[in-house]
Amino acid sequence: MDVHGLRDQLEDLYARYVESLDDGPLDLWPEFFSVRCLYLILPRDNYERGLPLAVMRCESRDMLIDRVTAIRETMLYEQRYLRHHVTNIRVRAAAADALEVSANFSVIEVLPDDLPRVAMVGRYLDKLVASPHGGWWFAEKLCIYDSLLVANSIIYPV
Repeated sequence: MDVHGLRDQLEDLYARYVESLDDGPLDLWPEFFSVRCLYLILPRDNYERGLPLAVMRCESRDMLIDRVTAIRETMLYEQRYLRHHVTNIRVRAAAADALEVSANFSVIEVLPDDLPRVAMVGRYLDKLVASPHGGWWFAEKLCIYDSLLVANSIIYPV
């Protein structure tokens, strides 16, 4: 695949990924991942020190589905709207059926009766594998946020 074709595929993948988080349906979110995957939201300090503590950890697509079910059926929280922004998507390593990709992200959160606020900023460090249906799946997605502090409640994935 040519570089521009790959860039277009990745731009589309990340745009569809955050669209599933922002506008839903959230049930689509796990479909962006391989069956065996790793999804972490962790502070930059922990990542840089090699510490495994993450504020959200899912080790398979089934665990991602469980997270969606928990959000839909068991968690109590005030309704909110999110807008994810993904920039600077870069391929760091490439093979025929695997990629290592990094990107910057920011998440803006809006509660209906409040002003928008920056909920999180950071970078994605992703490992992608070729999907048998064409395109790419996330085999590993590290959502590394830059602050030591995090909002009281992380409800939705990043």
